[in-house]
Amino acid sequence: MTLHIPFDNSYARLPDRFFVRQAPVPVSQPRLLALNEPLAEELRLDPEALRTPEGIAVLAGNAVPEGADPLAQAYAGHQFGGWNPQLGDGRAILLGEVVDRQGQRRDIQLKGAGRTPFSRMGDGRAWVGPVLREFVVSEAMHVLGVPTTRALSAVATGETIRRERAYPGAVLARVAASHIRVGTFQYFYARNDMEALVALTEHVLSRHYPGVEGAMGLLRAVTERQARLVAQWMSLGFIHGVMNTDNMAVSGETIDYGPCAFMDAYHPDTVFSSIDSYGRYAYRQQPNVAAWNLAQLATALLPLMGNEAAIPEATEVVRGLATIYADEWTKRFAAKLGLSPEDPDVQPLATRLLDQMAATWADFTITFRALAEGTEVPELLAAQPEFSEWRKDWEAKDPDRAAMRRANPAIIPRNHRVEAMIQAAVAGDLGPLEELRAALSDPFEPDPRFDHLRAPPLEEEKVVQTFCGT
Repeated sequence: MTLHIPFDNSYARLPDRFFVRQAPVPVSQPRLLALNEPLAEELRLDPEALRTPEGIAVLAGNAVPEGADPLAQAYAGHQFGGWNPQLGDGRAILLGEVVDRQGQRRDIQLKGAGRTPFSRMGDGRAWVGPVLREFVVSEAMHVLGVPTTRALSAVATGETIRRERAYPGAVLARVAASHIRVGTFQYFYARNDMEALVALTEHVLSRHYPGVEGAMGLLRAVTERQARLVAQWMSLGFIHGVMNTDNMAVSGETIDYGPCAFMDAYHPDTVFSSIDSYGRYAYRQQPNVAAWNLAQLATALLPLMGNEAAIPEATEVVRGLATIYADEWTKRFAAKLGLSPEDPDVQPLATRLLDQMAATWADFTITFRALAEGTEVPELLAAQPEFSEWRKDWEAKDPDRAAMRRANPAIIPRNHRVEAMIQAAVAGDLGPLEELRAALSDPFEPDPRFDHLRAPPLEEEKVVQTFCGT
């Protein structure tokens, strides 16, 4: 069975300074760990062909298929607020692009594909833990309705990766609307390369925002998508963990999952990322960071918008994120509470509930799902007089519980379950991975077989830090 990938590589047709052409570095013993068959079919790929030795060789980076034009993309970025003028794909290779069955252009990238000129001191590889975390979490986000990059496959490499200790290596095949970031614009702005900025802007407008005109239009469109995206994260208790400007996709998709996590116990200052020592990317900070990142995009686009003369309008566009975000947040939490977004009490009711959840460290997902199902909320929360008052006020609104069940997942990829799945995979057991994938495929109408995956962690199971794997 021959693998055919219908590549049409628009990014590779941009000027050479946008990337470095480089093939993936082969691995010693590729072995398929997971394949996303529905996604393969969306991309007009044959899942059976991907499972053959020829297909696995492509997914591992051992073979470059016909029509591919492999490259590592150049970009810069602010990392935890600190400027780095050159980052780029240090462990990822863009194989090329395909047009899917809906007519949408999609990147196919191999993450963990070996060293590139952008690797700095890194080895260019990934280990199985972060690869499987991104596979599971990104697909869960997709099913939850959140714009996201997706995982096509995870392949073990048969090689040892050195981090704080030795781990088995892996390669993730990631699919995205594109891998163009805020940091891509910053890269060319920092080099005063106006020709490249114009070409990049035109490419992004054509690819992601047809009908939108000019750099100011692009800034406005990206701002709107990011505002809506972050509001969705917040409504699910999701913490990205590393919202650097090089980790914000201008397409409006969630990208670069790294040390991401879903909260168990709710508190707005929650941080999981092991490298976020000061809580810059804590749950409550995500809307503010999005605005900060967009201000950096506005700065990079200023030469195309009229320089100093454009600053007032660009500033107004970025500030507009707060209004769009607030509207989307209200819409999302109205759905979670079974209310109309037009109800003026949505915001105060949601805020009161969240404040009480924070005071009692109530589980985020369980609390909202219990309200949807009409079952008991966490015990400590239920015991609070303020919650009883809140519940009377909320129930007086006659909430639509059927709508609530469509807005509040029963199952999420909880950190302790993801960690257990990774440990099992490292030991050679893929059963927990397959169980998680099956359970998360329908989080709003869960199969009773997976009820045990709904439970919060026991004290000894709690995961308090997550890691990016580099």
